Amino acid sequence: MTTKTQTRSGGRSARRAARAAPLASHLRPIRPGMEGGRYKPLTEADMNRIHTAALDALEHIGLADAPPTGIAYLTKAGATLGEDGRIRFPRALVEETVAKANRSVTLMGRDPAHDLELTGHRVHYGTAGAAVHLVEADGRNYRECGVQDLHDAARIADVLENIHFLQRPMVCREITDNLEMDLNSIYACCSGTKKHIGVSFTEPGFVPHAVEMLHMIAGGEDKWRERPFISNTNCFVVPPMKFATESCEVMEACIKAGIPILLLSAGMAGATAPSTVAGAIVQAVAECLAGLVYVNAVQPGHPAVFGTWPFGLDLRTGAMTGGSGEQALLTSGCAQMHKFYGLPGGAAAGIADSKLPDMQAGWEQMCSNVMAGLSGLNMVYEAAGMHASLLGFCHESLILGDDLIGQALRCVRGIEVTDETLALDQMREVCLGGPGHYLGTEQTLGRMEADHVYPTYGDRTSPKEWDELGKPDLIAKATARKEEILSRPSAARFDPLLDAELRARFNIHLPV
Repeated sequence: MTTKTQTRSGGRSARRAARAAPLASHLRPIRPGMEGGRYKPLTEADMNRIHTAALDALEHIGLADAPPTGIAYLTKAGATLGEDGRIRFPRALVEETVAKANRSVTLMGRDPAHDLELTGHRVHYGTAGAAVHLVEADGRNYRECGVQDLHDAARIADVLENIHFLQRPMVCREITDNLEMDLNSIYACCSGTKKHIGVSFTEPGFVPHAVEMLHMIAGGEDKWRERPFISNTNCFVVPPMKFATESCEVMEACIKAGIPILLLSAGMAGATAPSTVAGAIVQAVAECLAGLVYVNAVQPGHPAVFGTWPFGLDLRTGAMTGGSGEQALLTSGCAQMHKFYGLPGGAAAGIADSKLPDMQAGWEQMCSNVMAGLSGLNMVYEAAGMHASLLGFCHESLILGDDLIGQALRCVRGIEVTDETLALDQMREVCLGGPGHYLGTEQTLGRMEADHVYPTYGDRTSPKEWDELGKPDLIAKATARKEEILSRPSAARFDPLLDAELRARFNIHLPV
């Protein structure tokens, strides 16, 4: 049976009022967690060959530099420690781990409305990047970023419908003490958004302090463990094929604290990973499979995101190519491998090598964001705001990225083919004695918002209208929106009593 879309009636003014009201979530043309997976750059045979190559790499090459605790966990699970100090992983151990790994991961927000279910090909877009500079779009300047800039990014992301999560996009450069930087990053993000947050920890000894803060924010350890609203972005490997010793110790501490793990392998094709797209994917898959064994050796079934993040490299100059077609293919191929294993996964897309939110940034961000979504990537990291190959983050670009991702999500949704959408009845009514066009028909008006995504900042006026409106500038509109958002109190701000307790316990650098 075909379910028809409910149409709106009651005259022109009523229709306008109805169109101005927010659509019910099931009628929205785009929403978090829509199913992608239609784009498949790898064949089934390709994926099997990548899988086999990754298993060969783990069994015969292995990974170096595991910490003593990691060696103990991994060898107890069935890995072997060679005389060369490298941990090697038998095929059976890897395949058994994949079979038993947690496939039903939900990354939670402080508000359950923002929970992200990472099953199947569900697609979610968000930030990441740890940029060291803020891009000031109005003055075309780069400056070091700080805790206020990070907090502002969280506040902006909180109100953008197509930014589904916030992984820390900037580093608090003015905070020189690493413990205070880690704690202030959590505070700035959590007081800015109720969406899921990704954070990093510099040293394993910092994790207990962060966990204390998270328990306070959640209202107790039991409530935190019931709904962990942050995950640990963990660069557990130093490609090629070496464990990052201290990060592994951080990972162990986070697992014990109930923090979900993003297993992040970020090789650079041609430098720290093979230069070919297929080879870079093989290494990233092998490293993340090793990480998956590690996580499950510490705590079987612990929630982990399979974070294959290989990046492209311009072999002429040595510059990163985050906005290239090769990057889009790397990310899309990785997304397919996540589904090959049936595991929740994430990768990088939406990065601009351009220094400013300009035309170059537009094509770079759209290319990889669309392909990542069509591939069914569960977590699309760095999808908005990132410039200069991850060195700069721009608030205006984050806002414009919300528009861009809206169009990408419409591509992810695809084409609905039903008796209603085939529209044969409409064709008959319009063509046989009707007006000869579909403007104003009941079906057109009824579906105009359910089927179409309209840009908030993109300009579709005629040249005449554009001139009459004073030739509005895209960046200026984004800056005005930024100022409007930041002029209001954060909806995620802490209760005054809790905020006072946090400030009394920790050295919070963000002004009250």
